[in-house]
Amino acid sequence: MQTAKGVPDMNSAKKGSISLLAGALLLASAAAFATVEPAKSVQQGKSTTIAKGLQQAKTYTVSSAPTAPLDLAKPKLPDTSGYTAEAIAAKIVRTKPGKISIRRMMQEDALKDFIGGDNKMAEWVVRQHGIPQAIFVDDGYMNLKDLTKKLPKQYLSETSPGVFLAKLPIVVGRHGILEIDKQTQELRLSQEAGSFLVNDGQLFVRDTKITGWSEKANGPAAFSSPKEFRPFLLSWGGTETYIANSKIASFGYANSKSYGVSISQYTPNMAKVLKRPEPTGWIVGSEFSDMWYGFYCYETRDFVVKGNTYKDNIVYGIDPHDRSHGLIIADNTVYGTKKKHGIIISREVNDSFIFNNRSYDNKLSGLVIDRNSVNNLIAYNEIYKNHTDGITLYESADNLLWGNKVISNRRHGIRIRNSVNIRLYENLSMANGLTGVYGHIKDLSDTDRDIKLDPFDAQVSLIVVGGELAGNGSGPLSIDSPLSVELYRVSMLAPTKTSGISFSGILGERQDEILDLLVRQQKAVLIDPVERQTEMRD
Repeated sequence: MQTAKGVPDMNSAKKGSISLLAGALLLASAAAFATVEPAKSVQQGKSTTIAKGLQQAKTYTVSSAPTAPLDLAKPKLPDTSGYTAEAIAAKIVRTKPGKISIRRMMQEDALKDFIGGDNKMAEWVVRQHGIPQAIFVDDGYMNLKDLTKKLPKQYLSETSPGVFLAKLPIVVGRHGILEIDKQTQELRLSQEAGSFLVNDGQLFVRDTKITGWSEKANGPAAFSSPKEFRPFLLSWGGTETYIANSKIASFGYANSKSYGVSISQYTPNMAKVLKRPEPTGWIVGSEFSDMWYGFYCYETRDFVVKGNTYKDNIVYGIDPHDRSHGLIIADNTVYGTKKKHGIIISREVNDSFIFNNRSYDNKLSGLVIDRNSVNNLIAYNEIYKNHTDGITLYESADNLLWGNKVISNRRHGIRIRNSVNIRLYENLSMANGLTGVYGHIKDLSDTDRDIKLDPFDAQVSLIVVGGELAGNGSGPLSIDSPLSVELYRVSMLAPTKTSGISFSGILGERQDEILDLLVRQQKAVLIDPVERQTEMRD
């Protein structure tokens, strides 16, 4: 498993934790950390129907709770041993030679997103100096090296042994199979000529390198601005995409489906007509750098992202999106993301597994669960030294966080906003700048959020069982206006305040009772608003 040079391998918890704790405790005392974002109260006269439940409870009961319902078996992780480069190689069917053609980009389903309205075609007209064309692989198998031999050199050429330059988009047709393997030392997609890769069939990238290439600079098409075209890879609905032991760099920009490596169902109108199943595939043992998004998917099923390195990407490292499900994101190392988060799943990304990843030194959070993404297991991840929170949950109920190490992040270790039934089991949240675990509600109706598209209730409820909350700058735990909180077997060590362990908010008001039950009596504690007695919620 890869770790960045000079970064401690945190698989051995004790070895890395002591040195990290020492350094982070120094950081936590620094004044440079931002202050806790308070939950906004509802503005006078403003309708609260959009974000129901924002009315904050005034009084809470503290009582012991039965422990039996809190006992949870260790979660079973999916077996990832079969997702290998060898298994990918075994999937390639080479029996039927593919057909090669150069065709106009118009009227091609796989290219309509780039040729359609808003004068999109102009981009390719300018770059190709004429009516836009693309290279198509249809009705069978083709290796990139063999493809080169069948095409005029002005479109695809071998510039030095094993190094190929593409000056047209390459499209794998619906029944096409394209393999780019070790016979290709590097495939360079010309930025100036507007080259990119679209998969509408099967694509295999193995033991090779693909680079967005600037002919002008005679080097990678390094990121300079969001709107500047850079080559990309996109796989549509009904496709299979497999990438193994390869390096992909300098892809993507701020244009729909052109983000970097994207796996996407067709857009709704076309999906209705084409009726292609959700795309799928595996990405294993590969490296992605200087990408707008390292990985993006939309309405994708059962995709596996395993054992990859995502480094120094622009917006996100790994970004599964809209209604993707059954994903496995495991054993990846994500660091140095420049604008936002290391890993984010957003908008109804459900029933997925995110485990054994390392995410550190990213501009915002290490790992985000966002916009009604539910029923996910987030386990055994190492999230450290990110520039805001470690793990953040926004408006996403019914998720289980188990055995994560969240260390030395500048703001909160684990932050939960407007999310109910969040179960935190056996997590270590240590030496973070603000709070170990911070739960709060927030009114988002005055933000740019599309409430109809992404509805939410301003409610938060947590179950925290086991684990440690240690040495966090503002205390172990803070929860604003929860529906309910249950605490059991939580260790709270090494307070940074001279006064010892201190809670804020509603927990602070009942701190003595909570600690008496939790620590002295070693019972489970239920913190419940009195108002909830009249309005019960499961």
